[in-house]
Parts: sequence; structure tokens; C-alpha cells
Amino acid sequence: MLLLVCLALAGAAGALAGAARVAWFAGGVDAVGRGTVTVTADGADLLPALSAVALLALAAVAATVAVAGLARRVLGVVLAAAGGYVGVLVVGLLLSPPTPADLAALPGAPAGGTAVADSVTLRPGPAPAALGAILLLAAGVALVVADRRLPRLGARYAARPAHEPTDPDRAAWEALDAGRDPTADPA
Repeated sequence: MLLLVCLALAGAAGALAGAARVAWFAGGVDAVGRGTVTVTADGADLLPALSAVALLALAAVAATVAVAGLARRVLGVVLAAAGGYVGVLVVGLLLSPPTPADLAALPGAPAGGTAVADSVTLRPGPAPAALGAILLLAAGVALVVADRRLPRLGARYAARPAHEPTDPDRAAWEALDAGRDPTADPA
């Protein structure tokens, strides 16, 4: 399960970083002397937070392995909130896409150009962002719900409580670890 959570976080980081670089919307701008020029808005233009959330997801891979208990559950809540935040932003942009005037105002648009009405088209950029948001949300929920079942870093080497009985099959190994000869008579 821990491997799946880490893979989901790495996948979310890759999808969100990729979504920041691909085109989301394109529109025509009438440039003086050049005719209609196509201007594209990528994810970084529309949602600058995508790169930061991608870095959060990537850092969360290491944090997921390193922390346990309450810290891991808090990390899960933060990741689920970040995934939900990106999801809401993506849905908001799909429901209310940028206007041609918004695209004409982008830094890559020709200076002094006017927007061509009804020229905004949807590109594939929102798909990887939505995938990244879903993966991030799922990984966050998994960390909160399944924290107790996930392995902990160094838990194999943690000292057992004094009241916990030792496994008879492991008694010889534990005696060797303590520096005692398990074949010697204890009396």
C-alpha cells in the first residue's frame, strides 16, 4: 500500500508538472500587418500554482516514507486539500474558460493585437491536471485512512515494550543480539 501511495504521488507530480507546460486554451489575435495569430495559454499562465503543487507532491513521496502517526495523517490532509484545490481550479477554468481578450493580454500575444471573437478552443492541458488532482486527492485520503497499516521507517528496529512477550523462535537471535550465548545454561 505504501508503494501505491508513493507511485500515486510521483504520478501526480509528473501530471501536474506536465499540465503546467502544455496548452490549455488557444485563441486568435488579429495582429496588425500579420493577420490572425494563434495564441496559446498553458497551465502556468492560467494556474501558476500547478508547479508548486507538483513540487509538494514530489516532496511528499519522501515525507510519506519518513514520517508516521499523526505527522503522516496531517500530511495526508494537506495532500488531499491540495488535490481538491487543484481540482476545483481546473473545473472552474473548464466551466468559465478565458475570453479572447484574456488570451490577447497574455505575454506571448502580439502587442497591440485585438482578440478575434469566438476563437477560444480547448486544448488537452486540463486532462493531466485533473489526473494529477485525482491522484493527489487519493494519496492524501489513503494516508489519512490507512496510516496504521502502512509500514514505518525504522519500525523493525524499534525497541519492544517490556511487557510484550518475545517470540520463542526469535529468542536465540535476540540473545545473540544482546551479546549472550543462547546455548549456555542460564543458571
